[in-house]
Amino acid sequence: MDLRSHPRLYLDQRGLPLLTQALSAGVAAVLHDAAARAVLPHYQQLESHQIDSKAADDVVTVADKEAELILAEGLARLLPEAAIVGEEAAHADPALLDRLGDALCWIIDPIDGTNNFAAGRPPFGLMVALAQAGETIAGWILDPLTGRLCHAHRGQGAWIGEERISARATGNEPPVAAISVVFMDPARRAAIRDHIAPHYTLVDIPRCAAEQYPRLVLGVNDLSIFERTLAWDHAPGVLFVNEAGGKVARSDGRPYRVDEAHLPGLIAAASPALWDDLAGRLQMLGA
Repeated sequence: MDLRSHPRLYLDQRGLPLLTQALSAGVAAVLHDAAARAVLPHYQQLESHQIDSKAADDVVTVADKEAELILAEGLARLLPEAAIVGEEAAHADPALLDRLGDALCWIIDPIDGTNNFAAGRPPFGLMVALAQAGETIAGWILDPLTGRLCHAHRGQGAWIGEERISARATGNEPPVAAISVVFMDPARRAAIRDHIAPHYTLVDIPRCAAEQYPRLVLGVNDLSIFERTLAWDHAPGVLFVNEAGGKVARSDGRPYRVDEAHLPGLIAAASPALWDDLAGRLQMLGA
């Protein structure tokens, strides 16, 4: 669709923030509704038959499926012109991934951190992003246990609730890094362990991007490396950190696009300087 042919969707420099800001309260309401009706009632209440394995070390629960339906229906009411790509729907029909580059596309992660959720422990979260032609223009991350809502709009800053927020580093030396090696091949994992890890204070990953990205803004962690970069895991968080003044990009410096989610390698940092330092170290490894 040509956005210029549709007055509601013609997102010029002035119209884009107006659209995403107008949608924001509605998206927040849809997220809270899904959390209240589909996620929290199942938390620590799941039975074995309500948990299925999608792949090695990757599960889905009845709560994921119910929450995705609620989110998809609610987002479709807010902006019916947009395609919808949800994690569980795309797992069932991979052809949906072709819609990530559409003129407008909602991206849904009904429960990020499902392994944690299925085990009855935090963190986990609900995530939604709106992309325009492959670029994220707005994102929302809800922690349903605390009610913390992180959100960002391209060119308009990052917010937690009603408070605008700027990323801050921990101030620790060496910097604090949470490095996900789960999806790395053995050779890359060994290279990271031997040549990158010694330069940082390593902490455990939360196995939840909905928690990891806020930690980079809130002064908890300084750096993260992600190998798998699926759109529903990263679209909201990448925008949130970048709009807060941190930096998230491919390891070669290219910006993250949701329609290139098959590409590996993403560095996230609380500041551009921290990003540059880690990217330089990885470049020396040829990684």
